[in-house]
Amino acid sequence: MKTVILDVRSPEDAMSDFSETWKTGKAQRSARVSFATPELLWKVLTAKRWELLKALCGAGPVSIREAARRVNRDVKAVHGDITALLTAGLLNRVPDGGVEFPYEAVKVEFLLQAA
Repeated sequence: MKTVILDVRSPEDAMSDFSETWKTGKAQRSARVSFATPELLWKVLTAKRWELLKALCGAGPVSIREAARRVNRDVKAVHGDITALLTAGLLNRVPDGGVEFPYEAVKVEFLLQAA
């Protein structure tokens, strides 16, 4: 199953892992998208965008109109959410103009601890 891990970690930690992967040539088992803070993660992954990802998970390429139909929302609003998810690196644009969420599962990792 192709999984993406969404996590919260510093840009330095994310770059360190990238550098290690680049040096060794060993790819990570799962794709990873990192956010600098939990607040940034939740700003990008709003409830509506999370619903959209769930609808696209494992669905293959779809048009924006089809994505809107699957979540029963306005095409213009879904277009805005898709643009944000493309910018965050969570969706891919496909040649015919549609989009794809190329994963079958999502794992979210972050730690909340006392200050």
